[in-house]
Amino acid sequence: MLTKTIEVTTGEREVVHELTNECAALAREHGGDGILQVFVPHATAGVAILETGAGSDDDLLAALGDLLPTDDRWVHRHGSRGHGRSHVLPALIPPYATVPVLAGRLALGTWQSICLVDLNVDNPVRTVRLSLLGGGG
Repeated sequence: MLTKTIEVTTGEREVVHELTNECAALAREHGGDGILQVFVPHATAGVAILETGAGSDDDLLAALGDLLPTDDRWVHRHGSRGHGRSHVLPALIPPYATVPVLAGRLALGTWQSICLVDLNVDNPVRTVRLSLLGGGG
C-alpha cells in the first residue's frame, strides 16, 4: 500500500479545495490498478467528488449555508458563531472517498474532481491522508 499525507491550508474562509492533482500523482506513482482512499481525520471536514470550476463548488457552499446556517441554533457552541454546524457536516459529506485506479490513472468521470470541503473557519490547516491499495496492473 502506498500512503501519503498532505497538509492543506484552507485559511479563514469556507472552502472547496481541489485534491485531484495530489491524488493523481499518487496513482501515477503506483502505476497499476487499485483503490485510492482519501480521508480527512477531522470532525469538521469532508471529502466530495464533484465538478469544480464551473460554479458547482460555490453552489455547494451556498447549499450548505442554507442547510447548515451560521447562527446560534447549534448545541455544540465552542469556537466561532455557528461552529456546531461544522461538526454536522461529516454526516452529510463524509470524511472519505474511494476512487478506482486503473493503470495508474484515477477512474473519475470527465468532470469529476476530488475535493476537501471545509466550513470550519477556526482550523485553517487540514491533513488529508491518501492511501492506495493496489494489485497488479
